[in-house]
Amino acid sequence: MTFVKSYTNDEMLERDVSKLKDNNISSNDIFVLSHDDDRTARIVNNTEVEGIDYNKQDIGGDFEKPGDELREKLRELGIDNEDAHEYEEDMDEGKVFLIVKDNAAKSVLG
Repeated sequence: MTFVKSYTNDEMLERDVSKLKDNNISSNDIFVLSHDDDRTARIVNNTEVEGIDYNKQDIGGDFEKPGDELREKLRELGIDNEDAHEYEEDMDEGKVFLIVKDNAAKSVLG
């Protein structure tokens, strides 16, 4: 099961990433996603986790809007269509998402 948490404060997200890593959750299972490539890159750099960018070459497909690409990335990480749409709308409002593909994340951050 994929764990998802939204943030408006990047420092809080970075602290939570540290908690996950301290609890032996692999950084390969931790992803950060936002509408702002610079913001995502900064968080990834500060936390040394995987970042997801919405680059057409990565996904393979011709999307009309960046939101379509973001939703596809979310689906690739195991998020269902309805939630992917909701999360993408939240990103429109400036939220950044921490996505963890490890069941233990819920007990660490839940």
